[in-house]
Amino acid sequence: MSGPDIIPVATATGAYDVIAGAGALEAAATRFQEMFPRGEAIIVTDTNVAGLHLDRVRGALRQVGIECEPVIAAPGEGQKSFSGIEALTDALAHAGVERGDTIIALGGGVVGDLTGFAAAIYKRGIGFVQMPTTLLAQADSSVGGKTGINTRAGKNMVGAFHPPRLVVADAAFLDTLPKRELRAGYAEILKAALIGDAALFDRLEAAGDGIYTPETLQPALTSAIRFKAGVVARDEKEAGERALLNLGHTFGHAFEAEAPGQMTHGEAVAAGLALAFRYSAQRGDCPQADADRVAAHLRTAGLPDGPDAVPGGPFDAARLVDRMRHDKKNSGGTITLVLARSIGDAFIAPGMDANDIERFLKSQMT
Repeated sequence: MSGPDIIPVATATGAYDVIAGAGALEAAATRFQEMFPRGEAIIVTDTNVAGLHLDRVRGALRQVGIECEPVIAAPGEGQKSFSGIEALTDALAHAGVERGDTIIALGGGVVGDLTGFAAAIYKRGIGFVQMPTTLLAQADSSVGGKTGINTRAGKNMVGAFHPPRLVVADAAFLDTLPKRELRAGYAEILKAALIGDAALFDRLEAAGDGIYTPETLQPALTSAIRFKAGVVARDEKEAGERALLNLGHTFGHAFEAEAPGQMTHGEAVAAGLALAFRYSAQRGDCPQADADRVAAHLRTAGLPDGPDAVPGGPFDAARLVDRMRHDKKNSGGTITLVLARSIGDAFIAPGMDANDIERFLKSQMT
């Protein structure tokens, strides 16, 4: 049996590896001796993940002589806040974490974002390791060095680029995921295919309802991570190409802001992917047949293919557009979208007409 995949990520601010697949945790264990020379590690996690995976991670670290102290937070997006970051940095100070230390983020995107941001700002920067336990975090948020918290103005409005020292995306972490969370993560794998890997989309489409089997999902996850690693290496700070990774997210973040807690991030992104392709087709940028293929595959994957299928609706088009006006990608007071010329060929479209987007959204709602 072959070991896990090792995917290098090389950026201007630092290089690191993503170890992905079965046995990734054990394969990474020998690297921890260098990262934790004092033989101690702080693991930041939440109550849900702690009950599922903390003992295994502690056991793997003990095998190489490292003892762990957990910092356990409540689960949920509400932790990504100013109060949440204050509580975590206070906990790190109480635990005696020093400037040369490294901490571990064990959990989904919330834990990874919160811990990464804490690492970026605590004592002006310490190291951290990502151990993503959800498919969404393994496919997307754990790779690339984006960290941050939410504010009243929107999602991830405050943050920093702070690359991890290592990402450990162990396949066994996914065994405990509910099906809804697995589908949510799949949306980010699909996003990578739609941006720049038409061959991956063809393979996923051909798999039909077998996309969630390990034989299909794990190679697709590795392909998505490799794709993102390449984009991040070329544009770490999102000065250009990296903005493509927001395909579906401007629409998706608007849904999340309008109905917080009602949907998974992946469900919001999935609907956003469908809308990005339909809007591209309406504008004449993309064949209608490609937009139809994307929507059909989303339905096969059990994901929303438009506003009416997103939990938390019905939605108001004008309110969604107002949310989109505050997206971080915008410039010059206008909305920037990521659209598509075809499956596997996305592009950045600045200066979008808000009124036209509103009319389009209304046409997508019953």
